[in-house]
Amino acid sequence: MKIFSPLYERAMTWSRHRRAPWFLGGLSFAESSFFPIPPDVMLAPMSLASPRRAWWFALLTTLTSVAGGLFGYLIGHYAFDAIEPWLRTSAYWGAYTQAAAWFEAWGFWAIFVAGFSPIPYKVFTIAAGVASMALMPFTLASLIGRGARFFLVAGLMAWGGARMEAVLRKYVDRLGWATVGAVVVGVLLYRA
Repeated sequence: MKIFSPLYERAMTWSRHRRAPWFLGGLSFAESSFFPIPPDVMLAPMSLASPRRAWWFALLTTLTSVAGGLFGYLIGHYAFDAIEPWLRTSAYWGAYTQAAAWFEAWGFWAIFVAGFSPIPYKVFTIAAGVASMALMPFTLASLIGRGARFFLVAGLMAWGGARMEAVLRKYVDRLGWATVGAVVVGVLLYRA
């Protein structure tokens, strides 16, 4: 069943759109403070479609993500009381309490790891604001962590270029179903 091929083709078409960098910047900003979809879903196909612009896309993603992280910091610092009731009832509450504990124990390194890893970075930006982390270390950790992640993604896609795009086009449905299967197995193992 070919569900993923049309989605892949659509993503590649959108990644070549003349306004795609604006959408990438907006998504990167929003994801760092409140939006659930990571910018990698746009950065990867854009870097794959235009390998010569991959470093520019990575820089754009990094800078707008850090700006969004600073917005998340402000939310935590000035508006946490307003969002706390919603946060407590959301799926993010457990991640927030874990982030707050990590942040208290490791500070700078917690922000760096959250910036680089698939851990929800927005949760850490808000926790940093709640804890009133010094702004300069927060910004530096965000720049390094987010930059390392996005430059790695863009670099791998640019390196793969047309060869990787052809391979993905050929195997995207198999990879998509394998990912769905892995998620289902992971959920079943987690609940067991």
